[in-house]
Amino acid sequence: MATKESKGTAALAACACATGEHVGPGGRAVAVDAAGREANLKRLRRIEGQVRGLQRMVEEGRYCADVLTQIASVHEALRSVGRELMRNHLKHCATTAIQAGGPEADAMYDELLDLMYRQVR
Repeated sequence: MATKESKGTAALAACACATGEHVGPGGRAVAVDAAGREANLKRLRRIEGQVRGLQRMVEEGRYCADVLTQIASVHEALRSVGRELMRNHLKHCATTAIQAGGPEADAMYDELLDLMYRQVR
């Protein structure tokens, strides 16, 4: 992932939004700062461990209420990662597209509405 230095600030991955594109080659996110990316990966690894724990609980025939409590915990952890990803998308890609105006802004408004509706299902 290419980086872009801005006057005295931490390096960020170059955002394709700055060139009028919202997504990098191969559909990759291109505006995620390294610290945010690492924090999300750490959360996802923790969630992966929780899911493995759920599998063991089911294999062992654990009490249903305990399993359901753990499932709720995994759901909330995933929602937390989703919130951080949405924040990044709004901060970088959406802001750039909306400021550009015209068809690019209209496309971003549609994308944001779709994302919000998917999150509330």
